[in-house]
Amino acid sequence: MSQKLTKSSTDNTLFGICGGIANFFGISPFIVRIIFIFTASTSLWIYIILAFALEDESSL
Repeated sequence: MSQKLTKSSTDNTLFGICGGIANFFGISPFIVRIIFIFTASTSLWIYIILAFALEDESSL
């Protein structure tokens, strides 16, 4: 069974995007948040798109 990128229902500081990405790649959500902060000019738009496009982990 392949893993699917979803929003995290347990690590959801803001929409659960960073937690979902961290779960997908098996890394710490803190690292994902730091990457998003340092690339804020670009990643803000990606974050907004993912917030609306990804399904909730609990809905699967």
